[in-house]
Amino acid sequence: MFNNLLTNEIWLATLLTLKLATFTTLILLIMAIPLGWWMSQSKSRLKPIIEACITLPLILPPTVLGFYLLVLFSPQNPVGHAWLSVFDSSLVFSFYGLLFGSIIYSLPFMVQPIRDAFLKIDRDLLDASSTLGASFIQTFRYIVLPLSKHGITTGCILAFAHTVGEFGVVLLIGGNIESETRVLSILLYDLIETNQMDSANQLALALVGFAFFVLFSLSMLRRGVKI
Repeated sequence: MFNNLLTNEIWLATLLTLKLATFTTLILLIMAIPLGWWMSQSKSRLKPIIEACITLPLILPPTVLGFYLLVLFSPQNPVGHAWLSVFDSSLVFSFYGLLFGSIIYSLPFMVQPIRDAFLKIDRDLLDASSTLGASFIQTFRYIVLPLSKHGITTGCILAFAHTVGEFGVVLLIGGNIESETRVLSILLYDLIETNQMDSANQLALALVGFAFFVLFSLSMLRRGVKI
């Protein structure tokens, strides 16, 4: 069964998907920790607006988000034009365009679990640390991060899995270029369009198995089991 899957085309799509999901998760992790902390502590009037913007990809149709990112990244737009001027290549239909899009549409999957973990920390612990003379950095490193490790791990797993499974945004921003933008979800669509149903079925089954593994890992994590 899997001999048919081990084709060069599928390996290239798999490696590209893993590369995209890994870079997206690492960048989001760096962004989400300070952002999640600010969201858990701030009482700013701008907070509801920023929370709504971060949560928007959860309910917005992926094609709508992909369309506006396509417009934003196009060379006719100031953002896309600036990228073209600096790097002499278009942001649209490139890996970097795909990466920027992935960061935006996977942002809530990373930020929300981390914010929720920060909210659960007992305020008395933070006050006690401050009273004993610990700096903010020391408190954050030795109290906040260890107590939030499950939330951070959950955010990383969800962001990675969501990036692997995304289709609409990826198709609009990246198209279907082998070794450049053709990730597994696009390859599955390509196999169905070309009526290669056996290969499509095997690839879809592998993605279902991956999704089950992600959900199983999160369930074990909630029960406090090391994974």
